[in-house]
Amino acid sequence: MSDIIRRDPRAEWIARNRLHPLHAAMQPSQQSWMGPNGVLRKNVHGVGFIGPNGIKRIDRSGAQQGGTSKRSVAAHVQLPLHEVLAPAFYIGVVPDMVGGRLSSHDRDLLGLAHQLAGTDGAVLAVVFGEPKETAFATAGVDRLLILQGEAFEGYAPEQRVHGLRAVDNQFAPKHWLLPDSRYGGGELGRRFAASQGQRPATRVWQVKDGTCIGRAGAGLQDLAQPVTKVILAAVECAEPVSDTRHEARVVELSTDVPRCLPRIEDLGAVEVDPSAIPMAEAEFIVSGGNGIKDWALFHRATAALGATEGASRVAVDDGFMARDRQVGASGIWVTARVYVAVGISGAIQHLQGIGACDKVVAINVDPACDMIKRADLSVIGDGTAVLEALITAVDNWRQDTLAPGLSPRERAPVPVAFNG
Repeated sequence: MSDIIRRDPRAEWIARNRLHPLHAAMQPSQQSWMGPNGVLRKNVHGVGFIGPNGIKRIDRSGAQQGGTSKRSVAAHVQLPLHEVLAPAFYIGVVPDMVGGRLSSHDRDLLGLAHQLAGTDGAVLAVVFGEPKETAFATAGVDRLLILQGEAFEGYAPEQRVHGLRAVDNQFAPKHWLLPDSRYGGGELGRRFAASQGQRPATRVWQVKDGTCIGRAGAGLQDLAQPVTKVILAAVECAEPVSDTRHEARVVELSTDVPRCLPRIEDLGAVEVDPSAIPMAEAEFIVSGGNGIKDWALFHRATAALGATEGASRVAVDDGFMARDRQVGASGIWVTARVYVAVGISGAIQHLQGIGACDKVVAINVDPACDMIKRADLSVIGDGTAVLEALITAVDNWRQDTLAPGLSPRERAPVPVAFNG
């Protein structure tokens, strides 16, 4: 046999054609490699694969390019450590921490704080209550100060202002950054600025060259002003920290925060009809798609969970849901804390509409659909059986919570709103 290496024009054509079924087999075996600064690089051309039904799928999970998802890759790759041993100044950040975790808005805020801190400053994050977040280091926190106790629980803006003033007296941050949101950051920032005799910069979406640029005129105009001490930033004010790992060193106050006499009494949460909540403001949404076969069961499940109903475009076009319930780029963009997609395959327009949701749960029979790849938690199975199991679990939870000392025969179902 001859030792001369001969070219195969057909194989070369398949290797160049990403739509060919044998394209992935013609690619080099190396799908990922370590860059010079410690960041894992991936082959951007190996993005497609053929599903079990012969339809070409786009791999958005990263599993095809290296064998693991983005979350597992981030857990194994050791990012370079950013240390500030003796900071020249601090940039104070007060994240909303909805549900005890950093939201996408909070991460954007930490990215803006690092722009202001530069190489000499350190980012000081002030958190109220016991956090559940475990990724402060990769989010860009250099120093972490936790203020917890009965006085800071619930709705206590006056006590939290006292806590921020104590932090300001000890660390003297050069700037304070708070999210201009409806979860408490906007109100707390304005109260804190008033207590300091400062005028805050609100709805800021860019800080550049010593100037804050914020939205004005119902969001139709930009207002530029010098950088103030208290900045209330809007969403996407900066790119979040993603390529470095920070110390997240825990610090404490040298003095106790004085307890103030509250003029506002927190009476707790009140029941709200989920159907009356606008889709753009709902925090818990359950959406149905083409995979829903029993819409009466879907409505009963959402009522039992206390969730706001949503739908895909296919379900709306088929007349099962109203047009104002459509989620996606061609419908309503949602920012829910929890988004449950039942029987939705995950068209690109729908994935764009749920891009700002914190946690996505997918229930689908197709393990290769795009919604499963996007989801934080996936349930592979029939949506009807899963919804029936959810209703049963919620009913049992209510009975155990409302009547723990009664036998199952003595318990009676009591209608109680359940939100999240």
